[in-house]
This record gives sequence, structure tokens and C-alpha cells, in this order.
Amino acid sequence: MKLTLIKTIALGSLLTCSAAAMAGGSDYKLMVIETATAPQPVEQSFNSCALNVKSKNYEQAEAICTKAIALLKESRESKLKVRELTSYALSNRGVSRMMSKNDAAGLSDLYEASKMADSVMVSHNLTRAKEYLSL
Repeated sequence: MKLTLIKTIALGSLLTCSAAAMAGGSDYKLMVIETATAPQPVEQSFNSCALNVKSKNYEQAEAICTKAIALLKESRESKLKVRELTSYALSNRGVSRMMSKNDAAGLSDLYEASKMADSVMVSHNLTRAKEYLSL
């Protein structure tokens, strides 16, 4: 069932889709990757991270996002693709950390994600986090 739910979420877009998560009245965007966009272990960890954030399992989400980031470091995909996917995984982990009130670590992840790749969704998450923290 969990795998089916992950696949359903993943089929929502070519590379990413957004799912709102509320924190202090600010919405965050979670990224998932579509089937065959990345190797299966990366795809599964990446999408499971987003699913756990959405399900409010923040501690588990953080661990799974960290695993996805590690898998991406070992990936043989193009450097551009790895940077982009790593940026999205960092953003998802940052959202998870923000939602679990680990604000410093969450903000750090979001800043790092925004430096890695130029993404509207990552920028959105960083902006929302800074607004939430009144920075």
C-alpha cells in the first residue's frame, strides 16, 4: 500500500510536484520524482521522504531524506541531474526539519538547496522558512 501511494504521488508530475505542508500559516512544497527519473533506490528513498513529511512522520522523513542524499552522492547520473535532485532532497529534508521545530538545521538545508540548483520550489521553501522565522 505504501509503495502504491508513493507511485501515485510520483505520477503527478514529470520531475516534481508540490504538496502543501502547513507550518505557522506558511505552505511548503515537497518534491517527488517520477518513475524512471532516477535509479530505483534513489527514487524510493526520495519519494518516501516526501510521503513521510506529508504524513507528519518528521523524524523518519529526515532519516530517509538523508539516505536519499547519500544515494545521490553515489549516483552515476549526470552531475547536473544529481545536483538538481540533491537540491530537492535537501529542500524536502529542510521542510521536515522546519516542521519538527529543528529550525536551524532546516534553514541550513534550505540555503544549501538553493545554492545547488536554481528552483522556484526550493526558493519558495526558503522564502517561507525565512518568513516563518521572521528573518
